[in-house]
Amino acid sequence: MAEDNAAELGPDPSLLLVDDDEIFVNRLSRAMERRGFQPRVTLSVAEALVALRSAPAAYAVVDLRLEDGSGLDVVEALRDARPDARIIVLTGYGAIATAVAAVKMGATDYLAKPADANDIVSALLQSGETLPPPPENPMSADRVKWEHIQRVYEQCDRNVSETARRLHMHRRTLQRILAKRSPR
Repeated sequence: MAEDNAAELGPDPSLLLVDDDEIFVNRLSRAMERRGFQPRVTLSVAEALVALRSAPAAYAVVDLRLEDGSGLDVVEALRDARPDARIIVLTGYGAIATAVAAVKMGATDYLAKPADANDIVSALLQSGETLPPPPENPMSADRVKWEHIQRVYEQCDRNVSETARRLHMHRRTLQRILAKRSPR
């Protein structure tokens, strides 16, 4: 499979992976290496910025929410260091506002977790203005709703009353939703 992507990757298959989920990012690194990329794993914004100063990658997959800051800082730094880089922002908190911000800062595409290596490679190698094919396993409507509620809850510093007010929802209803596990 690496031979299939080699022609599409071009002369520089360097790939920067930035995610604070160590198990996920290491698994993704192995999968991307099998597909012809030369991945470099970083677990924080600070590590990613150091890696960019030494060798800006041709490709990048950046998690939006990292423990030490926003992945958008990495997107901006990579775009400044290497304007031709293809950057995918990957996040578990998919929202239109963050997608727009990521693209405005220079991201090539925006994918919601869980995204597999094939989805990521497809997005990284996508050329032109055509839309990528729909995902094989898109999130269910219940999952999208749950993700949105979780994002607003986090933005409100985990304040249930404020989150309920912003979502125009009764506080007890919100508490029941928050107590449940995420839908598939």
